[in-house]
Amino acid sequence: MKGVVIKSTGSWFSVRTDTGFVAGCKLKGNFRMKGIKTTNPLAVGDKVEFDYRDEEKVGLINKILPRYNYIIRKSTKLSKVSHIIAANIDLALLVVTIREPRTSVGFIDRFLVTAEAYHIPAALVFNKIDIYGEPDFLQLDNLTRIYEAAGYKTFRVSALTGRNITDVKSEIKDKVSLFSGISGVGKSQLVNAIVPGLKLKTGDISEYHLKGKHTTTFPEMHSLSFGGFIIDTPGIREFGLVKFRKEEIAERFPEMRRYMHECQFNNCTHTHEPHCAVKEAVKNGKIALSRYESYLRIFNDDYLEKEAWEWE
Repeated sequence: MKGVVIKSTGSWFSVRTDTGFVAGCKLKGNFRMKGIKTTNPLAVGDKVEFDYRDEEKVGLINKILPRYNYIIRKSTKLSKVSHIIAANIDLALLVVTIREPRTSVGFIDRFLVTAEAYHIPAALVFNKIDIYGEPDFLQLDNLTRIYEAAGYKTFRVSALTGRNITDVKSEIKDKVSLFSGISGVGKSQLVNAIVPGLKLKTGDISEYHLKGKHTTTFPEMHSLSFGGFIIDTPGIREFGLVKFRKEEIAERFPEMRRYMHECQFNNCTHTHEPHCAVKEAVKNGKIALSRYESYLRIFNDDYLEKEAWEWE
């Protein structure tokens, strides 16, 4: 039988066939995807072949079909442990909040850089606009300008009131869409607003730290009545990059790609070289300073080069 993994709990997997049958499955033997060192050889969104044993009511996955993409992260910057979040994704939506809790620009940019590296279209969904005051909206306007100028779609929604939810629904129709974000951004509440009746567990914000509590325990794929699927993922604290070399970082910033080939030197790092078109674009306001600063922070992470070679 063939199907797609719709839930992963580590050792058990729920696999959905084209007929809608959902089988509880285990992996046959030890799987290791070629060239990928991760904690999980199998992820939500993976297409698999399995044998189903009627007498035991259990499936045995014996083949993982080729992926056309996947998104991967490290648990923390210094961790050697990497994890595939999901596979075979048409769109990656990062749910973002200006406050309660605040999503840092650094987190946003690392997520977008990874999506670019794995050829996954990405967009930003700014949630909780119902609680924003004037200073928050000014910040939101600024971030919207920055990321739309870089080429990303942005949405402003309130999962609580339902405002602008239809815009997100139109965007994800007939697609496999990954929903990700830090804990507390209202991701599960947003999925509930998109898929009424799903009733995913939602959590409160810790008043002391203004950080969210994990509500989604395992990644899970949900079908949409209007066409497509949502992959809901657990909230994450950090987004560590995996298998990056310094010289390729600039390629993952769309607005930098537009100028980098105009630099005087072919191997320009856009940090100290003269006649750098990227730095000139930053100076002239064509590239946002915050995005360039994110590039520099990622570029100057010493672990990147070492970690990339370890993956060879």
